[in-house]
Amino acid sequence: MATRPKPKVAVWKFASCDGCQLSLLDCEDELLAVLGEIELAYFPEATRMVVKGPYDISLVEGSITSPHDAERIHKVRRASKKLVTIGACATAGGIQALRNFADVKEYTSIVYASPQYIETLSHSTPIQNHVFVDFELRGCPINKAQLLEVVSAFLHGRKPVTPPHAVCLACKLNGTPCTMVAHGTPCLGPVTHTGCGAICPAFHRGCYGCFGPKETPNTTSLSNQWEKLGVDSATLMRAFRSFNAYAEPFRKESEAHERK
Repeated sequence: MATRPKPKVAVWKFASCDGCQLSLLDCEDELLAVLGEIELAYFPEATRMVVKGPYDISLVEGSITSPHDAERIHKVRRASKKLVTIGACATAGGIQALRNFADVKEYTSIVYASPQYIETLSHSTPIQNHVFVDFELRGCPINKAQLLEVVSAFLHGRKPVTPPHAVCLACKLNGTPCTMVAHGTPCLGPVTHTGCGAICPAFHRGCYGCFGPKETPNTTSLSNQWEKLGVDSATLMRAFRSFNAYAEPFRKESEAHERK
């Protein structure tokens, strides 16, 4: 009896730090079970082996920051039956999207001795700005349990189930008192997608927004609460300009405070 071929999975890197790719390798106990169900066809971070496509699933880390990558992502899309973006860089442009609020040519002239050799785009953009994306998995870095859920879902032909709610609910489930109410500490938890396990509030630190905006975030209302805590517009602008600076809700809120 002929054995059924394993689904081919490819992992691609664009402008990023590799942290989200490493989340797959960090699965530890689950990794052998995952590799038993798939063929890891392309993953330079883990193996030199390259198996030609098409690929059943492509996991894409990183943002588009150069003309070369703007072309390459279309090749990846054509070679992939399903394309999943992983991490803040791929879903929102990443920390490098801070360039989108500045003059890139001015920065390159300051940083590089020969800026004429630097070939880069003026904006760092998420993958979905260039090609169709089947699913986005947020985080900086992503949650490895959520990554396993997404891979498993696509392998079994179902929709991935990842929580859409805010970090605040995770705090409630963990029994962690609200840092804003109990300690007067500014926190992005009310507008941030859950996935980290609400680690920072557990240590009396405000959420930094690593997992990007949750569904329908009320950033204006949160900013009003921060202002009641004595936070000025410049600090608010910087708070929304971090790992997910170019995610639309965070971008619009930061721009609103930049104009003040």
